[in-house]
Amino acid sequence: MPEERAFMEEYAVVLDYMPKGKHGLDAEPVAQVIGKRYFTLLEVIPSTELKVFDTVYVGKDKRDKIKSVKRRIAYDELTGAAQAELEAVVEKIVKEDLKRFLDFYNTAKPITIRMHQLELLPGFGKKHLQDILAEREKRPFKSFEDIEKRIPLLPDPFKAIVRRILRELTNPEEKHYLFVRPFRKRRF
Repeated sequence: MPEERAFMEEYAVVLDYMPKGKHGLDAEPVAQVIGKRYFTLLEVIPSTELKVFDTVYVGKDKRDKIKSVKRRIAYDELTGAAQAELEAVVEKIVKEDLKRFLDFYNTAKPITIRMHQLELLPGFGKKHLQDILAEREKRPFKSFEDIEKRIPLLPDPFKAIVRRILRELTNPEEKHYLFVRPFRKRRF
C-alpha cells in the first residue's frame, strides 16, 4: 500500500454536484471531482453545497467541504454532466500549475530507445521531438509562448498537454501515462 499513498490527492476540482444523490434517490448528496495533482477521478460526499469548478480539499487532514471520499471511479462512471465539464476543468488545472507542465517540456525523457515522452503528446512527431530537444539544450523554455516561438509548426503546446491528459483519463487501454494516475479495475 505505500505506492497508493504516493498518489494521494490533496486538492480536487468539482466536475458535478448532485444534491439529491447520484440518481436523485440517495439520501445524501454526492459529487464527482478530479484531483489536481494526479488527475484522480473520485466520488465524494460533500458536507456543504458545491459548485462545478470549486476547488476542495480531499487530503487526509480535516476537510471543510468534504465529509468523506467515497471511492475512486473510472471515466465511464462519470455522469454526463461531469464528462461535459472534464476538458474545461483539466484546462483550469493546467493553467493554475503552468510551471509544472512547462517543466515537462524542459525535462521529458526517453521511454525506450525508440520512443520519447514528448512523442506521446498529440501531433508531436520525431521532427518536433528533435526541434524541442535542440532548443531546450540551448536554454530552457520560459513559457508556452516561448515554446511556440522557438519551434515552428508545433501544435499548441498547452492544448497538447490538455489533450494528452484527457486521453489518459478516457482510454482504459492506455499503455503510457505521463500525467494521470492509472485506473485499474479490480478483478475478483
